[in-house]
Amino acid sequence: MTQEHSYHLRQRVAAHADSAVDRNPLDRPGVPQEADPPEPLSNAHWLSPEQQVSERPPVVGRGRQLTPVYSVANPPRGLSGMIRRLAYRVPDYRPRRWLLLVLADRVDVLESNPKLLLRAAAGAGVVGLGFYGLSRLRAAR
Repeated sequence: MTQEHSYHLRQRVAAHADSAVDRNPLDRPGVPQEADPPEPLSNAHWLSPEQQVSERPPVVGRGRQLTPVYSVANPPRGLSGMIRRLAYRVPDYRPRRWLLLVLADRVDVLESNPKLLLRAAAGAGVVGLGFYGLSRLRAAR
């Protein structure tokens, strides 16, 4: 690195040195908006939202607490829902859980699109017939 280059680099760094978070709080634009100590907004009527209730219990992993508000717009259903419920019984740190969740996503795609389901079933049938034919051919020899 040349001396001239390092001089220009130092000048650029010095010009932007006060743009970081550790800048003087009186000069930071966000400080007037920060409350010290933090306090709830004046229009909030609660400190913590009420617990949401739903007809179906949501799928939550073991040892996890349910957040006060959650989505049940697309509840688990069918075979993919059963796989997902099975996956949430397995601890987070096991790869089996994540593989089951990925499998549940793939099954959900097949369940929601009948054309894909027919193609997958036809493909599985062709593969099955191929294996059956190979086993018969080997048995004939």
